[in-house]
Amino acid sequence: QVQLVESGGGLVQAGDSLRLSCAASGRTFSTYAIGWFRQAPGKDREFAAGVGRGGIYTNYAASVQGRFTISRDDAENTVYLQMNSLKPEDTAVYYCAAVTRTDRFVYTSSGTYPYWGQGTQVTVSS
Repeated sequence: QVQLVESGGGLVQAGDSLRLSCAASGRTFSTYAIGWFRQAPGKDREFAAGVGRGGIYTNYAASVQGRFTISRDDAENTVYLQMNSLKPEDTAVYYCAAVTRTDRFVYTSSGTYPYWGQGTQVTVSS
């Protein structure tokens, strides 16, 4: 079992950058696939970015492709989401999620993930 804590959210202007962190407890962090999901007011939770076990494969939603970068540091039990060129439509609560996998794929469905952080608010003003 793993516990996840997100941090790094805040209020920024359009065009600015933020780096979110997802710090995990546990000794088997390297075996987890990690996803970043976001939920804007009045909308469903959606996949933003993910990284598979081992960090070889990553995947991004079309809406963030080219602007966001997910990375993981297994030695520090941390996953990062670097967000550049932020837009007002990126405003959402961002959640980190984890699932143990034996493969190295990225999983984009929220239902796949049993472990979730509490979320961190990102607000992008125009």
